[in-house]
Amino acid sequence: MTRAFTFPGQGSQAVGMGKELAEAFPAAREVFEEVNEALGQNLSKLMWEGPGEELTLTENAQPALMAVSLAAMRVLEKEGGFALADKAAYVAGHSLGEYSALAAAGTFTLADTARLLKTRGQAMQKAVPVGEGAMAAVLGLEFEDAKAVAEAASDVGVCQTANDNAPGQIVLSGAKAAVERAAELAKEKGAKRAMLLDVSAPFHCALMQPAADKMAEALGTVEMRAPAVPLVANVTAGPVDDPEVIRKLLVEQVTGMVRWRESVAWLAENGVTSVVEVGSGKVLSGLAKRISKELTAANVGAPGDVEAFLASL
Repeated sequence: MTRAFTFPGQGSQAVGMGKELAEAFPAAREVFEEVNEALGQNLSKLMWEGPGEELTLTENAQPALMAVSLAAMRVLEKEGGFALADKAAYVAGHSLGEYSALAAAGTFTLADTARLLKTRGQAMQKAVPVGEGAMAAVLGLEFEDAKAVAEAASDVGVCQTANDNAPGQIVLSGAKAAVERAAELAKEKGAKRAMLLDVSAPFHCALMQPAADKMAEALGTVEMRAPAVPLVANVTAGPVDDPEVIRKLLVEQVTGMVRWRESVAWLAENGVTSVVEVGSGKVLSGLAKRISKELTAANVGAPGDVEAFLASL
């Protein structure tokens, strides 16, 4: 069995995430404490007690999701003597999940990752005034059709394909009027559903350029090491292990499309048979099975998952 470890992105957050891990394993508690200290914020209290609206804020959700993923990884390492380089061929992460993947693979320290994601979340939120941008999920159209819809709506304002998540599941992003127009056009083109998402900013489109500039600055100050295993990058849907190339791709990723369907297909075509989603939720596991029937999927996010996964090795 050849494994890839994947790390979830925004939308997988939930009040209470990581609490059972912290209660069951001292190694997980250490991770949450390190993140709290790095941010000068009691993020774990917010994660475990809410309120949900505050946890969902981009600047909180991004480091919080990373913390759960890294807590689960730390438990695997401490409890099971698990070494990523021995048990996985690749890592990949959905949007912010790339930072979790890179932290798990040793490219970033935990503290640097937490601070980078706090900066990223704040910069993405500030890039576009609230109410001026939007994102919409388009279900039931193939990628080329969804891309054509976005291009047709671009005469109203910026509108781009932001996430190619799985066959028939595309997310559009851009100026509110343009995204609303694209949603209408998608329905006319035969989409089963085209609905605006409850997000605070239009991620992964050209309107995020101020955030990309901020991340170029932030990433330029952080030491990066080669990952223990290659990262399959959102922007290229291919493997990379050169720290300077990764730095460049992380900047491009802010305005670029998350090529998740292609990334998972690449893994399946290059010997990966099992995808392990590490952290909160099961979004990526579900997508993996939709993208390739050949892949098996597992989750490691709760104490029972840790035990089951270690027993399967």
